[in-house]
Amino acid sequence: MTSSNQQINKNTLQCLLLKRFGMAVATYLSISSVVLVAYSCDLFSVPGSAVILLLAAAISSQMAFLGVFVSGRNLGFGDPSLTEVQVLVALGLTTALVAMLDHGRGTLLVVYPMSMLFGLFQLRTWVFFRCACLAFVSFLAVNLYEIQAGITRDLGLAVLQICVLGLVLAWLNLFAWYMQQMRQRMRKRRFALQAHQETLRGMMRQLEDMVATDELTGLYNRRHFLRMAAQALEGLTPLRQHGLALIDLDHFKTINDRFGHAAGDRVLQAFAGVASACLREGDMIARYGGEEFVLLIPDTDADSFLACCERLRIAFSECEPVNVKVPNLSLSVGMTLVTMHDNLDEALHRADQALYEAKRSGRNRSASTWELTDAPAATE
Repeated sequence: MTSSNQQINKNTLQCLLLKRFGMAVATYLSISSVVLVAYSCDLFSVPGSAVILLLAAAISSQMAFLGVFVSGRNLGFGDPSLTEVQVLVALGLTTALVAMLDHGRGTLLVVYPMSMLFGLFQLRTWVFFRCACLAFVSFLAVNLYEIQAGITRDLGLAVLQICVLGLVLAWLNLFAWYMQQMRQRMRKRRFALQAHQETLRGMMRQLEDMVATDELTGLYNRRHFLRMAAQALEGLTPLRQHGLALIDLDHFKTINDRFGHAAGDRVLQAFAGVASACLREGDMIARYGGEEFVLLIPDTDADSFLACCERLRIAFSECEPVNVKVPNLSLSVGMTLVTMHDNLDEALHRADQALYEAKRSGRNRSASTWELTDAPAATE
């Protein structure tokens, strides 16, 4: 992956984290408005300056988090979202809030679960449990302090609030564990699905190769070549031309009759090997049928195309098929040039006429349409 792609991924992640942080800020604003309502209803047991100090602490903490996110320093941590830290800060502020309340404490206990829900999908099960225990112990400590100090007005109500908070936090822990299990199962299924898709893609590539190639020679088959050649012709411009050739292995029927069909197969494979070695990347050659092959050389001229076909003809005459001795191997080539307004069928017909001329002239040679003066009407 390039550095530019990595930067794009970092920017995308940072945008997502900022959106989540925006949700947290919106929650803080909502709770702050509730705190102001509680203060206006005289539900606090502390002076107004303490409430203002609490709100200032909440604002300061969020400004600090915003600075970390904007600077990008959060990306250097194991958890770029800083979820656990944000949850711990929220729990600390919540504990300070409920400690300041008098009659409205039970109502605002809901802020504890709200703070925990922020980390439900991000924190690991053990971390979530640790934060829940901290929330419960903090609230328990506030009540124990008030009981010891003799400032608790209703002991039964305090015990009830402790039990309810413990029950809610325990249920949240079970739910968080269940969600983590579900996420792990979904992740395993996604990985299994990806592996299955990769297997299917590999099978599809194998099927495409089987459909596109000749089983004996490994070259393209006729149908695939015609499709690829048609696409190549569509991309021609007035200043470009392609070379098209039909190639026929000389006296191939005689080879089959004299040495057997297995030897004929070896000769076909030998030609495929020679052609693959002689041609450039991007050149297309295919088995057209039987002992006949078709060749397309993109972006060439008459001299270069002739030189390429001659090089292929000479290389084949000097090759030795595997495990068989067949003397005097040769081939004949019929060549034509394809321009922008050419039709593929007509170009193949011209190449076939040139091939007929090469065979009529004694075989083991190349003939081209630009050298023909009177092309024969019939083909061999």
